[in-house]
Amino acid sequence: MLPPSFPFGGMENPRLTFATPTIIAGDRSLTALIAHEMAHSWSGNLVTNATWNDFWLNEGFTVYFERRIMEALYGEEYANMLAVLGFQDLEADVKILDDKDTHLFLDLEGRDPDDGMTDIAYEKGAYFLMMLEDKVGRGKMDGFLKTYFDTHRFKTLTTEEFIYYLNKNLIDKYQVEVDIDEWIYGPGIPENVTKVTTEKFVVVNKVVALIKENYDFGDLEVSDWTTHEWLHFIRQLPIVDEKDLMKRLDNKFNFSNSGNSEVLAAWFEVAIKNGYSNNILPNIEEFLIGVGRRKFITPLYRAFKENGQLEIAQNIYKKAKPNYHSVSTQTMDKLLLKGGIKD
Repeated sequence: MLPPSFPFGGMENPRLTFATPTIIAGDRSLTALIAHEMAHSWSGNLVTNATWNDFWLNEGFTVYFERRIMEALYGEEYANMLAVLGFQDLEADVKILDDKDTHLFLDLEGRDPDDGMTDIAYEKGAYFLMMLEDKVGRGKMDGFLKTYFDTHRFKTLTTEEFIYYLNKNLIDKYQVEVDIDEWIYGPGIPENVTKVTTEKFVVVNKVVALIKENYDFGDLEVSDWTTHEWLHFIRQLPIVDEKDLMKRLDNKFNFSNSGNSEVLAAWFEVAIKNGYSNNILPNIEEFLIGVGRRKFITPLYRAFKENGQLEIAQNIYKKAKPNYHSVSTQTMDKLLLKGGIKD
């Protein structure tokens, strides 16, 4: 377990996983990250992407395996919640990225490889494999994957080499009709993406609908909700200057003081967009200073900037910057001020 300044969720060093302390929530609800890093023992360390343009070969496979592990441990409904949240992350990245950066195979010539570390590699890659599984069935997909790793163990692989192997050992073998190029070399999210649903989130959506109608939510049955249900709930809240709603929700559920970093980050982002941030600014500032994980801090600083509160973001960043890893400061410098923020 690394210090809070660690900029990533985890890092899959062979035989030694580095992890962010933000996965410690007190209820073991964020253990999917552990499954993810362990899965990298196969996709990433046993078979490795040849170049940063092929980064999705590491991360797409690993997210796919992560969900399979969580399904085996906690059931299909649990894994489906993770998949739906992941798809929401994918849609968010597609909205803000250039089309060329939403291809699975990237062109990073002359660029920082860090530019390719988006949810495209992770989630679009995983959904590509899910689509293939839907086409051939899980049994045949598992057979293909086992042979794939046996064949390429301790080797690096390019996307082009993977496509050749995929066509020969899955697509042509089982006569699958699928446009591989659309997924790998095309922008955005293809139409034939797997549609994942979960009854748990259907219930959450009904609660959100009631809240939007100013329903008195004092008697809502939410005591057994998981982190994933709360995340979906927060992400579905309206963002049209709903300061009163945010205050009522905070008074009821105490989101601003949650011990769960995932919930805190999601709540603070919605709070900033709804103009509620001034009410809880000390909480947001404490979080941004105390946590260096880029997944959390980037959306919050961006929300401040897009909400006309760039100066607030810059002031917090000046205090937080000394504790951030260089990976995070490079991103924040670009986001908050051209040429970086001077000390």
